[in-house]
Amino acid sequence: MSRAIRHLFIEGLIIMTMAVSTAANARDHKLTIVNPKNLYDPSPNGYSTAVITPAGARVAYISGQGGQDGTGALSPDFAAQVKQAYANLRAALDGIGARPDQVAKLTVFVVDHDMSKLGVLTENVKEMFGETLPAQTLVPVPKLAIDPMQFEVEAVVILE
Repeated sequence: MSRAIRHLFIEGLIIMTMAVSTAANARDHKLTIVNPKNLYDPSPNGYSTAVITPAGARVAYISGQGGQDGTGALSPDFAAQVKQAYANLRAALDGIGARPDQVAKLTVFVVDHDMSKLGVLTENVKEMFGETLPAQTLVPVPKLAIDPMQFEVEAVVILE
């Protein structure tokens, strides 16, 4: 599935979720985290099964943040890139006046993903989000926009 189609699909799901959510109070802009008891508990791995957005909330989309520092330099180390990408995501959230607990959905892209990278990913997402873990999808990819990039994270944010 192309990236553009995937983005449209995710945006459509978020819009449909907002349209059918009647349980949330329009003044309560907190996300509702859902981890059904009859499914595997994903929280130890740094994500939630589902997140319900409040009715009437505005949605912001943060483009993929890679591991480039302020000069555009990329460390060759995967863990360093992940840490920097989450720092960049935090800066993007600050830029729109949002907090990590307003992130409903993350999509992460990992070049040449293997199980050894999960610990790094889980550690960083838990450090940023604590107990309010967003829904998340990991997409293994052969490469990203710039050859040395090994990781990228994009976010869907509910604004107050």
